Amino acid sequence: MDISEVKRLIDKYYPEDNELKRILIEHSRQVAQRALQVAEEHPELNLDRSLLYAGGMLHDIGIFKTYAPDIYCVGTEPYIMHGSIGARLLRNEGQESLARICERHTGAGLSREDIRRLRLPLPEQDLFPETLEEKVICYADKFYSKSDLNRVKTSEQAYQSLRKFGEEGARRFLEWDKMFG
Repeated sequence: MDISEVKRLIDKYYPEDNELKRILIEHSRQVAQRALQVAEEHPELNLDRSLLYAGGMLHDIGIFKTYAPDIYCVGTEPYIMHGSIGARLLRNEGQESLARICERHTGAGLSREDIRRLRLPLPEQDLFPETLEEKVICYADKFYSKSDLNRVKTSEQAYQSLRKFGEEGARRFLEWDKMFG
């Protein structure tokens, strides 16, 4: 997917130039740039740079349907659903690889058991990043926050943020940090 197609999709779902769109684009650029940096630093991984760019730019495409007023999301769905919502939107666009990136980037991936135990409003299925590109986008996303666009977390800060939600995801992040960092 090229830059113009990414822009077309963002404009389709975010037609107004407003603060939400600005936050989405800035955060997405940060994630895409970090993902492309991983590809640059690790040519041995043979990462699909086009997919990394598009995945970085579109991984949060579903946030507009969620309720997170601190970042100008005034939809009705719980914020945790933004990945599943984005996946649905991108599947409707015929973009399965990008849909998988959307639904698998929350935390460091979610297990069916976590979804059930925490009663998350998500499909009861394992939602772990599987391909290298899915893992790189999930990894890159952990360094940035839509609520503080000027902050770049260190690996240690990203790890500690994930630990709050369980050791399994935090361990996965450390594996990725060794592979991609």
